[in-house]
Amino acid sequence: QLQFVESGGGLVQAGGSLRLSCVASGFTANNYNVGWFRQAPGKERERVASISGSGNTDYVDSVKGRFTISRDNTKNTAYLQMSSLKPEDTALYYCARYQYGRWNNWGQGTQVTVSS
Repeated sequence: QLQFVESGGGLVQAGGSLRLSCVASGFTANNYNVGWFRQAPGKERERVASISGSGNTDYVDSVKGRFTISRDNTKNTAYLQMSSLKPEDTALYYCARYQYGRWNNWGQGTQVTVSS
């Protein structure tokens, strides 16, 4: 399958931290932008963070200073380090790569739940 595999989600208390991993399965994402997305029930999907092949990063305003995206091309893996988590961060988190003018190779997602 040409899709990412996400892991690392779970239940955490507000103020806690999690690190999500995103592994390319059956393809390489090393020369492409990789993005982390999230979608909560009743909410539109939003791009949380992205990283270019050269390591340039971008974040949605709501997570700046709290989340860090990184990648290890030798492991075909991207990461999302999440700190100071808030209940509003609760969502299903996905990763994807940007190819052919769109985001592709979506994984199944990993659930992040932040309790008060």
